[in-house]
Amino acid sequence: MDVMRRLWLIALLVLTGCSAADTTPPSADVAATGPATAPTAPEAPAPRVVATGLAVPWGIAFLPGGDALVTERDSARLLRVTPKGRVTEVAKIAEARPDGEGGLMGVAVRDDLVFLYYTAEADNRVVRYRLAGGRLDQPKVLVEGIPKGAIHNGGRLAFGPDGSLYAATGEVGDPGLAQRPDSLAGKILRVNPDGGAEVHSLGHRNVQGIAWDEQGRMYASEFGQNTSDEVNLIEKGRNYGWPEVEGRGDDPRFTDPVATWSTADASPSGLAYARGSLWMGALRGARLWQIPLDAQGRAGTPVAHFEEGYGRLRAVALAPDGTLWVGTSNKDGRGSPSQDDDRILAVIPGR
Repeated sequence: MDVMRRLWLIALLVLTGCSAADTTPPSADVAATGPATAPTAPEAPAPRVVATGLAVPWGIAFLPGGDALVTERDSARLLRVTPKGRVTEVAKIAEARPDGEGGLMGVAVRDDLVFLYYTAEADNRVVRYRLAGGRLDQPKVLVEGIPKGAIHNGGRLAFGPDGSLYAATGEVGDPGLAQRPDSLAGKILRVNPDGGAEVHSLGHRNVQGIAWDEQGRMYASEFGQNTSDEVNLIEKGRNYGWPEVEGRGDDPRFTDPVATWSTADASPSGLAYARGSLWMGALRGARLWQIPLDAQGRAGTPVAHFEEGYGRLRAVALAPDGTLWVGTSNKDGRGSPSQDDDRILAVIPGR
């Protein structure tokens, strides 16, 4: 057994067998609406590098056998990544048109079906494929006409505990679209697996993360503009305020977030739930945020992990072995890539 493998196993035993106090205080700009009753989270062990040399990995979804499908936003490549780090190209999505913050983004898997969210010639869309013989086959457009733009294309796909597929969209730099019920922009959509979608929630600026806790409560991470990035507890039919409200407000028409950050500390993207906490990738903030949740779904005091050494973090997904796969986003034109970037990291989530 090599040295790195020994260190990995020791870290896993220490983390699952005991807890330790985190000595790093949270940012003063971080806030949560619920009481900070959750225990202080221990610092997560250093991540294991799964894969290197990628280019803006945007979405991660796991196949039934344990391998992951990973999208690259700017190359429009769909990759298969094994837990041991072997990377192969499954497909290059010819219809995708990477530009600005658009391209090949969200991915979700259900049995042998693969769902992709990408920017096409005239719109953003959700397309279903069948994975056969390691290749994509039988494409079917499920949702089209989602507005596209140079910024704020949303893009996250995820299956909820109710079995439904959800898609997060952005307002593509036109804030008024988020409040228009006749527009698919600035919304979270519930997608019919055979085609079409309904608006699940509205009033969003740019949602790039969706996750559910053990009770089936839905959360979403959302970019603010100048003052407040957000995590929201999503309920069907609720309006989350953009552009009338950024962060918390006093308007009864809108639902306040459960946690907020200064935009310098977050620029939130991928979101996953594990071991009693939400785990959120931060782009501008260049760290992994852990948001403890209590039994009522209220957020405790968030804790920052990995503030140095990894740069911008975007994709976050829970792997079948209980680790979190986290993708860096240092080649997206806003980061400072290292020789190994972009990378997929495996993180052991603590409580």
